[in-house]
Amino acid sequence: MNTPTDTVEPAAQPVVIDIHNISAAQLQLLGLTQLAYIKPVQTKDGRAYAIHAADGTPMALATDPATAVEAIHEHHMAAALVH
Repeated sequence: MNTPTDTVEPAAQPVVIDIHNISAAQLQLLGLTQLAYIKPVQTKDGRAYAIHAADGTPMALATDPATAVEAIHEHHMAAALVH
């Protein structure tokens, strides 16, 4: 319950990165929680679509690209197709 005596925490300030001097570690973290990649792969059952986090961590397999995109969007992420 909010009362007039409650204090409001200030919003966190965004981190500013100079892209001209970005480190490999900073580049790896860029978009980590906002972006997922879809990559066509061959499995023992045939063609599938692997979903990977921005850092390359495998997250899931889908039977078709549309399902992969839907799964990514359900997690409030943007999808990128890797050929």
